Amino acid sequence: MLHGIVVIDAWLVSALGEDSVAAMGLAATVGGLLLGVLFAFSNAAQIRIAQAFGSGDPRSLKSGVYIGMLVNLVSAGLGIAVVWLIGDWIIESFAHTPDIADQARGYLSVFLWVVLMEAVAQCLGSFFNGCGRTKLPAFSYMIAIPINLAVSYSLIHGHFGMPALGVTGAAVGSAVSSFTRALFLGAYFLRLTSAYRDVAGWRNGSFGASVHRHLVFAMPIAGQFISMVIVSNICMLIYAKMTVHQFAALTLINPWVMVAGNFSTAWGMATGIAVAQMLGNGQSGSDLNAFLRRAWRGAFVAALIVAGCFLALCLSVDRIYANLGNETRMALVSFLPVLLLMPLLRGSNIMCGHTLRAGGDTLYSMNVHVMTQWLFRVPMVALFVL
Repeated sequence: MLHGIVVIDAWLVSALGEDSVAAMGLAATVGGLLLGVLFAFSNAAQIRIAQAFGSGDPRSLKSGVYIGMLVNLVSAGLGIAVVWLIGDWIIESFAHTPDIADQARGYLSVFLWVVLMEAVAQCLGSFFNGCGRTKLPAFSYMIAIPINLAVSYSLIHGHFGMPALGVTGAAVGSAVSSFTRALFLGAYFLRLTSAYRDVAGWRNGSFGASVHRHLVFAMPIAGQFISMVIVSNICMLIYAKMTVHQFAALTLINPWVMVAGNFSTAWGMATGIAVAQMLGNGQSGSDLNAFLRRAWRGAFVAALIVAGCFLALCLSVDRIYANLGNETRMALVSFLPVLLLMPLLRGSNIMCGHTLRAGGDTLYSMNVHVMTQWLFRVPMVALFVL
C-alpha cells in the first residue's frame, strides 16, 4: 500500500502528459532515496523489536521503539537538509526541460513533509509488525490511500473548488495521507502501551549504551538497504538521460514493480519476524528448520503471483494508460520478459537476506548485496543506457 500511493499519484498525473510524469519521476527519485533510508532503519528496528517480543522483555520493547524513532527522525532531518542544499542542482542536472525542472521542484518541496511524517509512521509500523500486530499498519494504509486519492485528485486537476496545482497537488495528497497514518498509529501506540511510561530503564543499562548496541546491529542492515536505494535512484537518474517517452515508461512501471514485488518482500519480512521471535523465545533446531521449509514453499508461490501480476499489467497497458502516447505504452510492454523472470530470483534473495538478518548475521548479507549492486548493476546500467 505504501508503493500504491505512488502508483495512484502516477496514474492521476499521467493525464497531464509525459512531461508531468517525467517531472514527478525525477522528484520522486530524490524523495524515494530519503524514504528508503527510513525504511532501512525501520527494518532493523523491526527485527530488534521482534526479538524483544519473543523474549517478553518490556525494557527491550521500549528501547527498540524509542531508539528506532530517534534514529529515523535524525535520518530524516539530515536527508531534508541535504535536499535543501543540493536538491535544485540535482533536478536541474537531469531534467529534460526547464518546465519539467520547475514541476519537479514543486513536487519535491512538498514531498519532504511526507519524509518527516513517514519517519514516525514507519517506526510505529515496525513496532506493531515486530509484536505480531500486523493488521494495524495495514489498516493505517487503508485509511491513508483513500485520503491520498481524494486530495490528490482534487488538487492535481482543480476539482471541487480546489486550486489546480498539477504535479504539486499529488505531493500534497501524499503528505496529508502520511500525516493521517502517523496519527492513527500513534494513537494506537499510546492506547496499547501507554508509551511505556511505567517501564523503567533501557535494554543495555543506559540509554547511550542501548543506542550504541542498536546502531551496531542496525548499521549493516541499513547499509544494505541504503545501498539498494542509492543504487536504484542512481539508475533512475541515469535513465533520466533517455528520451522523455522511455523515462516516462520507467517512471510508470517502477511503482508497479514495487507494489507487485511486495508479495515476495512481505513474505520474506514476515518470515524474518517469525524467525526473530522464535530465536528470542529460545526455539531453534528442528522446529526452526520445519518452519523455514514451509516458508520457502510459500515464497515460491508468492513469486508466481508476482509474475502473474506483471503479466496482467502489461496486457492492460492500453486501458490503464490510454492518455499516453503509443511510444510510451510500447516501452511499458517491452519490459515483460524481464518482469516474468525477476520475481523467482528476487524472491530467493529476499528469503535468504531476511532469515540471515533475523539470526543476527547482518554483515554477510550486506556484503553480498553491496558488491553485486555496485560492481555489476550500476556499471551495466550506465554502459547500456549511456
